[in-house]
Amino acid sequence: MHSFTEPGGVLAPGGQFTIAELCAMERDGVLSRVFGQAFRSVAEPETAALRASALAHHVPAALAGRAVLGRGSAAWVHGCAPPPPAICLLLDRGHRTTSLAPLSGCNVHEVQLGPYDAERLGGAQVTCALRTAVDIAMHEPAARAVPVLLALSRKADLNCPLGRINMAVGMARHVPGKRRAQELLRSLLER
Repeated sequence: MHSFTEPGGVLAPGGQFTIAELCAMERDGVLSRVFGQAFRSVAEPETAALRASALAHHVPAALAGRAVLGRGSAAWVHGCAPPPPAICLLLDRGHRTTSLAPLSGCNVHEVQLGPYDAERLGGAQVTCALRTAVDIAMHEPAARAVPVLLALSRKADLNCPLGRINMAVGMARHVPGKRRAQELLRSLLER
């Protein structure tokens, strides 16, 4: 089977094909939709790098070099959550914030990012599994956080067991949601 994908494994409109052509190839079983208007060859497995690349195609150009995929978006990239309804972008507080168009499909959060909080996957910056888990525990409602935290903790290649997540939350200083996150993690550890 011929591979039509660009570097990073993702095809999006505006490159070699229009959205109509990409959708036609999807209907014909040649391509599979990864996210939004980003597709992959059916011959290529869906990987974390491919999911990150698919999300990166939807990040506004003004934020592309500075934003880090985080929270639910990063959890999806890591294979531990459903596709995000909106792409979560984290900007380090040291950067100037750029306003988003109302229908951009993205949310921006200004945060403090440490030197080891993000990694490059598929050409995009993504929070590492531990930072993703800490953010999920602190910022997501328990009903959404629990399955994602359990999935992150059970995926051996992410090296993110619940005890490690709990310890990382405990080391956070002056962060909203810390107490709630600790209670949630304590209840998961006691299961």
